[in-house]
Amino acid sequence: MYKRFFDKIALSYLVIIMIIFIMLILYASNALRQNLITEKQTNLTNQASYISDHFIQPYEEHQISAQELQTAFNDWENELTVKIWYSDPDGKILFLSHPEQYDTVPDYLTDMDSSDSFEESFTKIGNFYGTFSEEMFTYSTVIYQSREDPLGILTLHVPFRQISDTLKHMFLNFLVPICILIILSMLFLLYLARRILLPLNQLSIAAREYASGNFEVKTRITSKDEIGELASNLEYMASELNKLDEYRKAFIANISHDFRSPLTSIKGYIEAMLDGTIPKDNQERYLNIVLSETRRLTKLTTSMLELNKSDSYGLKLVFTNFDIMEIVNSTIDIFEGVCKQRYIVIRKHVQTSETIVYADKTKIQQVLYNLVDNAIKFSPYGSTITISVTDSNEKLFIAVKDTGQGIDREKQTKIWDRFYKIDTSRGKDKQGSGLGLSIIREIIRAHDENITLTSTPGIGSSFSFSLKKGKL
Repeated sequence: MYKRFFDKIALSYLVIIMIIFIMLILYASNALRQNLITEKQTNLTNQASYISDHFIQPYEEHQISAQELQTAFNDWENELTVKIWYSDPDGKILFLSHPEQYDTVPDYLTDMDSSDSFEESFTKIGNFYGTFSEEMFTYSTVIYQSREDPLGILTLHVPFRQISDTLKHMFLNFLVPICILIILSMLFLLYLARRILLPLNQLSIAAREYASGNFEVKTRITSKDEIGELASNLEYMASELNKLDEYRKAFIANISHDFRSPLTSIKGYIEAMLDGTIPKDNQERYLNIVLSETRRLTKLTTSMLELNKSDSYGLKLVFTNFDIMEIVNSTIDIFEGVCKQRYIVIRKHVQTSETIVYADKTKIQQVLYNLVDNAIKFSPYGSTITISVTDSNEKLFIAVKDTGQGIDREKQTKIWDRFYKIDTSRGKDKQGSGLGLSIIREIIRAHDENITLTSTPGIGSSFSFSLKKGKL
């Protein structure tokens, strides 16, 4: 992944640099070419004016001879590499600088171009109608003695390679810094590859390990940028997946145990009754035990289905206004028989006159039932359980407090986990499924409220949850 991704970035970067370089060269070359042509045209214009004033005008006024004019043209070409043609107003060529250099030259300029080009000033780039073997820059202008009395046509030719050489020199001057820029950019790209692509490769390796079930692998990325944040989130995800995997294993172990124990008892008692080990007069007693175990299995299955429904679709609540004391009183009545057997007293402690809540009555009854049921299971004989109702602002707080053995601090955060049981011995009075508190928390959360635990080992525990106040 590292090499493939780096190759793509490097290739894309080089292509972009080359495109920018070519566009820059083309733009700069065209701009410089136009500037050089304009500069050359201005220079030839000035030269033409000078030649006209100092040589052609004196010649036409018979101040210098034809030989002197020819010599001046030859010297001018020798000094400035400018070929000079002088023609009369009709285009007949009268003088050429160094005429011996030409194989053939037409007698008239109009033989080269029959249009009216030579009647005004113009510039031309090329071999000038096949006259020269190399590319030339030509400037031609009409020389006037007065505004309406032309003396002739002066045509100047300079090799265009002067401009081409300047463009090539410019290109070479651009090429060196561009190459240096590309090399420095590639070095910087390699640095970025180590800073960005290498961590991405580590993330890819870690992701593959997580996918294979190895959640202990660390990315070893400690940067504080977006990649570091991604690595931290990935490791957190792996940690949560590891917890989920442990929960799955615990789920299978717990559910296997909770189903196997009652099924083993049911199977054993039924076989004993069928083979006559248990006499018929004792069968009713053991059938009641079998019935109790089946009810336990039914309760466990119902709890599991309820939690699964909550996970998949969320709990469906039916909100109504009702008096929470109705639930408190009915719950106390339900456990009256059990409390008498264990000499346990349930007391009410109500500190508010506003006891109307807005919630799902059936679900809240289930919450209070489970909390009182747990309090009874973990309370000693002759103890007291207190159900208190208080208010604060727009909420009521309902608490169930026992005077039992309490819960160790390290276990208090685990009691909300599914199938977690504080008493691993699973004694006769503590044969719960370990799902009760999980269901309670899901119900309270579905109401957008909170449930908390306050517990001190050896003193007791108190579960408190909040509900919104209602109106009748």
